[in-house]
Amino acid sequence: MSDHFSGMRAEADPAIDLADLYAFPSPSRTGRLVLVMDVFPNARPGALFSDAASYRFLLRPVAVTVDRPGSPFELGADEYAFTCTFSGPVESDTEGELPQWGTCVVPEGESVAFQVDDERGGEGQGVRVYAGLRLDPFFMDVGKEVATRAERRLAFLPKGTNTAQDLDVLSIVVEFDVASQLGPASGTVFAVAAETVTAGPYPLRLERLGRPEVKNVLLSENGVDTANTVVDLRDLYNEEDPFGPGPRHLAAYRSRLNANLAFFDGLDDKTDWQTGPDGTHPLTDLLLADFLVVDVARPYAEDSYFEIERAVLEGRPYASCGGRSLDDDVIDTLYTLIVNAFRGPRVSDGVDRATAPAAREFPYLAPPNLHPPAPVSVPTASAGR
Repeated sequence: MSDHFSGMRAEADPAIDLADLYAFPSPSRTGRLVLVMDVFPNARPGALFSDAASYRFLLRPVAVTVDRPGSPFELGADEYAFTCTFSGPVESDTEGELPQWGTCVVPEGESVAFQVDDERGGEGQGVRVYAGLRLDPFFMDVGKEVATRAERRLAFLPKGTNTAQDLDVLSIVVEFDVASQLGPASGTVFAVAAETVTAGPYPLRLERLGRPEVKNVLLSENGVDTANTVVDLRDLYNEEDPFGPGPRHLAAYRSRLNANLAFFDGLDDKTDWQTGPDGTHPLTDLLLADFLVVDVARPYAEDSYFEIERAVLEGRPYASCGGRSLDDDVIDTLYTLIVNAFRGPRVSDGVDRATAPAAREFPYLAPPNLHPPAPVSVPTASAGR
């Protein structure tokens, strides 16, 4: 589900497992951008961030070109990072808990300190940071999505079951004033990605994340990609630069996407995407530019996921901020895109909302469920092959 459990390395160490990434303009404060990173799927009370990893939000200015639908995003050379690190649990407080402290280093090098689970967060230099246990804002009927791929038909029900219902994650929220942090020359449109890397002077990438469900759905093994039948591509993909895969495994990713996208297009028994003579799918290059695209100058919109990319595909100016809000129904958007190219009825997994809606003020995510149910084990990597 989304990016939860997206590879063997992530499953082995849930504290570095990137579950979701969100980026949206502040609903109440003009010029401020909100970034949210969720890690540790199915976290229980007392779960800790890793003290051996760095959690990084990465941004690059981007120019959007509607006349080049295959490669519509021209990334700027400057890259900005908000890097969060955490201590180990410190000596027990008076209530017997083990508090954890964090530090966020902003692009100009200043540090913002905060205590984990303190809703006030930390603040300084036009930046506010929160980290702690919250309700998982993601919603999806994972079982029916897996059945859709296994049975090669749309298996969703009108009323689905939210696999993430009542479950928690560890969340990091960074809200900042774009002009003061990145400078006016950076513009207002940004590519946003996230990564976890090993702490220390020579970081190694552990996982990367851009759009939801790229690894667990779009790069999944469905028995249609004859070029890649053995290797789980997700761990390879997790090692790639967040703003574009390198040449070593690029052909493998392209082969998997071309095959899977044609497979998804056929789930409604008609063809809405015309592939090229070599089998290249029109969405492949766009999806390999795997990052959220958000315009902080546009007003906050709850349902703006993939709006900028869709505008490029349709050759029109985009109408909203893009990015991804906490309440956006991204699964319906994704499946409608890949099944009927928005030329037919909206494809729904039957789940329209999370356990609790997001707030419009910092720290945005709903408080955690302190008595979460036992997590349900649902396969996400393949359709039973």
